[in-house]
This record gives sequence, C-alpha cells and structure tokens, in this order.
Amino acid sequence: MAPLKAGDDFPADVKFSYIPWTEEKGDITACGIPQAYDASKEWADKKVVLFSVPGAFTPGCSAQHLPGYIQNLAQIKAKGVDVVAVIAYNDAFVMSAWGKANKITGDDILFLSDADAVFSKNIGWVMGDRTARYALIIDHGKVAYAEKEPGRDVTVSSAEAVLAKL
Repeated sequence: MAPLKAGDDFPADVKFSYIPWTEEKGDITACGIPQAYDASKEWADKKVVLFSVPGAFTPGCSAQHLPGYIQNLAQIKAKGVDVVAVIAYNDAFVMSAWGKANKITGDDILFLSDADAVFSKNIGWVMGDRTARYALIIDHGKVAYAEKEPGRDVTVSSAEAVLAKL
C-alpha cells in the first residue's frame, strides 16, 4: 500500500492492541490484559487524530512529541475531535505504562500498540523496524491530513501542526 494522503479512505482492517482504561489498576506496575482495537470500525463515524512515534519512553517522543498533545488536548477536542490516539511499535503493556507515566487517565489519549509496525509498514511509514514519526487526521473514514516527518524533528506531526489543520 502507498502512503496515505488527504482524500484517501482510511484502510479497512486496521487493528492495534491496547489495554482499555477500564482494565487498568492505575499503578504503573499493574496492567490489564491487552485487547484488540479495531480502529477501522471504531473510527468509521468519528473524527480522529492519530500520531505515531518511533518508541514509547524514548527521549524525543517523551520530551518533544507527546507533551504537545497533552498540552493541546482541550483545543484539539474543541475542534470536534472524538479520539486522539498515539501508536508506536511497542507492545500494549509498554504503551499502557507510557500513558500512566504521563498521567493520562481514562481514554483522553489512547495509547495503542502497532506491534511489529504492521500498520506503519502497510502505509510505508517506518523507520527501520519501528513506526515512523507521522500524524493523520481521519474524519469519518476519510484521511483529511497525512504527514510524515522528513527528519528527526517534530514538525508536521506535532500537535500544533495538526491543530492548525483541524
């Protein structure tokens, strides 16, 4: 599959794994059981911001990328966004712990696992074996924005860049 671009349909059968907040114990050392998350189905009738990072707990992702989404979450949601989600190649346990480490509660931001970078490989946006750094806006099954970072900096996939496109 070619990289996604504005105007494309969001692919069918996009599945991630995650640990639902309702399964969590709240403590970073306690995890629920990973479950499948059918993004194609869940997002079919929603406005979604999906951003991807190379890895949870990595310096750039934890210090530069995720904080912008946390700080701008209210403004993003005010633009009619139903779901904000982050993916990385890490497993669901690591993604869950990363959410807890950043004090995300409930489903404010979904921390989804793109295990083995399956989705990212399918759209051609990987960095070696990891998910690349990119952002998508999906509006009721249609891609409205799709940008992959050209380098290591957080620019086109930042919360501020996405907010400007909403």
